Formats: sequence, structure tokens, C-alpha cells
Amino acid sequence: MTFLFFASGKLCGRSHSLNLAVNRKYMNKATSHFKNASAKDWQDWRWQFKNRVTKIESLDKLLGKTGLDKDSFKSLTAIYPLAITPYYLSLIKSCNESDPVFMQSVPCLREISLSGKMPEDPLEEDTHMPVPKLIHRYSDRCLAIVTENCAVYCRHCNRKRFWSRPNPTSLKARFREMVRYIAASPQIREVIISGGDPLILDDTVLEKFLSSLKAIKHVDVIRIGSRIPVVMPMRITKELCRMLKRYRPLWFNTQFNHPVEITPEAARACNMLQEAGIPVSNQSVLLKDVNDSLETMKNLLNGLQKISVRPYYLFHCDAARGCAHFRTDPQSSIALMEEIWQQCSGLCLPQYVLDVPGSAGKIPLNVLSKTIKNDLKKHKHFFDKFQ
Repeated sequence: MTFLFFASGKLCGRSHSLNLAVNRKYMNKATSHFKNASAKDWQDWRWQFKNRVTKIESLDKLLGKTGLDKDSFKSLTAIYPLAITPYYLSLIKSCNESDPVFMQSVPCLREISLSGKMPEDPLEEDTHMPVPKLIHRYSDRCLAIVTENCAVYCRHCNRKRFWSRPNPTSLKARFREMVRYIAASPQIREVIISGGDPLILDDTVLEKFLSSLKAIKHVDVIRIGSRIPVVMPMRITKELCRMLKRYRPLWFNTQFNHPVEITPEAARACNMLQEAGIPVSNQSVLLKDVNDSLETMKNLLNGLQKISVRPYYLFHCDAARGCAHFRTDPQSSIALMEEIWQQCSGLCLPQYVLDVPGSAGKIPLNVLSKTIKNDLKKHKHFFDKFQ
């Protein structure tokens, strides 16, 4: 469900095509919590960002009792902060870990109790930064972390180590060093703009960086990685799309992890990007108790196809500190994907991969499937040589 504010300042829930029940508890609580908000405010991404829920007291007011111990919660969020937009919070139907949006956005004590010896930087990105916050793992492309901040702090994030670390470098200085390095590296043909979430930056700030990259002759393609269509879709405006269109070829990767996230507002945001000539692809993460069932994953992939968003990657959850409780068993995950491969159209099928450190990159896990190996042996007459 989603919510709209009427001019009176009161919230009104409405159903949509996914037939989600209206969360009247949230609606009633939000009426008083955001009592001065109007319909225009709700649709304003700056209002959404400014009014993100960042404290347990606000969660309790909006969702009712979450069952979270306040002292433990505050100790946890001192390490891994909380931030949820009012829009994304409105998608929560149950205030517990059976709810996929709750699981992805509300801090859980297992983030610290199960951390163990897991690395903060599982992909060793920090060792591949020739200049601050520019990751150069592959020869022909690099990734620019333009901000450490996000509209929503996703609890499964593999870069959550950055959330509570202040960055002393100005954005202007960061951009200057990145552009200087890329300009001096003719092998780089593609730049991925990431974070954090780059779309929390204003259009003018983002365009300065885009224009600097576009001016480098050997940069052929720009890619943006952002969860904004999922967690704050009102950020995708006509003005933003008009600006991004000037920097094509530009590709946009987002992250839908559950079918409840495919709302009319999210679909509208993706459609606006597509109508600007910007292809939208999806990079999901396989998350335990969130999307690791056949029905959920099928509905997610089919739902993405319906809004013309290409399922690109399905990542096995990284072994990042604070994410252990989201990791699935590899063998059962491969078995799940075997069923997906058999039951879904090719247009719906992402590559199920494990990202590993260094230049080895993303390893397809379907090669480990016994079913696929047996099928290849069964039909080996299709090959001139098969061992």
C-alpha cells in the first residue's frame, strides 16, 4: 500500500493493483506525526528525505510497538544508523521480521551479534581506491562513490561500514580528484556512479559531475546505481530525467528485492527514466526470509518484466559484517534458481552470481548446478567435443 496526503494534512490510504491491504495503523499514526504535511509535501522528495525516520521513538509512534529494546537499539544504530523515508515505511504491513520491508529497513540486533569475524569490506574495495572513494577493480571501468548517504539505509548493504564515518573531504574536492584520475586513465571507458545513493544529490550537483565525465573523450558510457525508484520514487522528476537524458548513453541500475516494492509510484519512476531513453535494470540481492522462496522470487521477476525493468543480477548476499543473518545456504539457493530457470521466461532471468574480491568479479553460480551439468551430459551430442 502507499499513502497520499490530502490538502487537509490528513493521510488517506488507497489500494493498488498489487491488492495490498491498507495499513490503517500507520495511516492514523502518520496523521499526527506529520500533521503539517500536505499532498504536495508527500510528493516532494526533499520533504521525504528531510522527514526520514531515524529514531526508535519515531518508529514506535508510526508503527506501534516494534518490540525492540531501546538501549540495545541505540547501541546498534550508533554503529549502523537508521534511516527510512515515510514512503518506504508506508509499505510495511507487519511490525516484525515476517515483513520484507521491515526486514530490509529496520535495524536488527543480529547485525552485531552475528558479525563474528566477517570483514567490513568483503570485496576489498578500499584496496582498489587510487583516489578517495573511486574504486578501480576492473581495467576498463571504475565506480565512483559520490556520497556515503542514502534515502534508506538497507540493512543488507555491503557498504554499511561508511554510514557512521564522517568524510572530511568536500564533495568538490572528491569530484576533482576522481575526474583527474579518470581523465589520466585512457583504459577506462565506463564510469559507474554509486554511493550511498547518488540521487540524494541535487540535480545541479549531479550534473556537474556528469558533465565533467562526459567531457573525457575515452569515457563512452555512464552508469548510475540507485535504489531511489524503490525507496523514494518521487525523486525521479521530469527535470531530473531531462537532465540525465543529456548524458546518454546512460544506464540505470536499481534494486527491487521483493514484489511489494513494485508499487504504482515505483513503476511510474522507472517508466519516466525509460521514456527519457535510459534503460533500467535490476540488481537484486538474495536475502534469507525476504525473497528466498520460489513464489516470492517468481512474483518479483515477473513483476519487473511487467514494468519493463530487466532482471540483471541476483547477488548472493556478500559476507559483509552486519549482514550474516541475510545470507542463504548456497546449495538451497542454487536449487531455488534451478526451479526459477525452469519456470520463468528468459527475459525474467537474472544471472545468479557471487561477487568476490579483486578482478575475478562476479562468478555465475549456475555452473554449480548438478541439474544443468546432467542436462549438458544428456545432450552432449549437441557439441562436437564434450567432456
